[in-house]
Amino acid sequence: MTLDNIKTKGLCGLNGSTPAAVIEDHDQDDAADSITHARSEYLAEIYRLQTSTEEPITTTALAMRLDVTPPAVVRMMRRLAHEGFLKRQPYKGVRLTPEGEREALKSIRRHRLLEAFLVTVMKFSWDEVHTHAHGLEPAINDQFEDRMDELAGYPKRCPHGDPIPSKDGVMPILNDESLTQFPIGTKAVISRIRNHTPEKLRYFAELQLFPGTSISLVGRAPFKGPVRIKNGTGEHVLGAELAEQILIEA
Repeated sequence: MTLDNIKTKGLCGLNGSTPAAVIEDHDQDDAADSITHARSEYLAEIYRLQTSTEEPITTTALAMRLDVTPPAVVRMMRRLAHEGFLKRQPYKGVRLTPEGEREALKSIRRHRLLEAFLVTVMKFSWDEVHTHAHGLEPAINDQFEDRMDELAGYPKRCPHGDPIPSKDGVMPILNDESLTQFPIGTKAVISRIRNHTPEKLRYFAELQLFPGTSISLVGRAPFKGPVRIKNGTGEHVLGAELAEQILIEA
């Protein structure tokens, strides 16, 4: 079977470069492990979508996020609902059941642990690990995951600052907001970087804008204009789009 990579953007472990054949999961000859991985990919993406809305997640929204066809999404939603992972609302969409949420968080935990392991132990840079982690997820088991956790020093966050759910499926609560939501003069610490596009991460790295970095909001042009910030390396001007992707804890 040919696996064509699908490129999507988002937070760690919630979407990314995922094989189309795995996402659509329509081949009856697929191995059981691939089907399991496909389910976890869908559940993780639904989890991400429903954290920002109280409304059911629609077929259209999920198809757009995963860049697959609506019929493929419908087939997977039916399967997941039959297995007890989703609750369907006819003509509206789906929400995760408690079991579905647990499975989604397992997938997110594994992805973010992989990223932390690849940076801490394997010495990859933070702009490389998102794609590598997606490729490795289907190949590891719980024992391997536990050993990664130990070798990486039991990390609480991935290299991009996203929290790693606990082994028993608890997602830590963060009280951070986009840099653009704060007034000029705010002094804060970067909590996480919301975009994982390699080119943008390399640019953030050039400016030494990593999670844990202390910054000051120096200025902001009106009408969604550029933002000026200051850190230990000096002042930097960021476009509104990039500034929006920096989350801080003031």
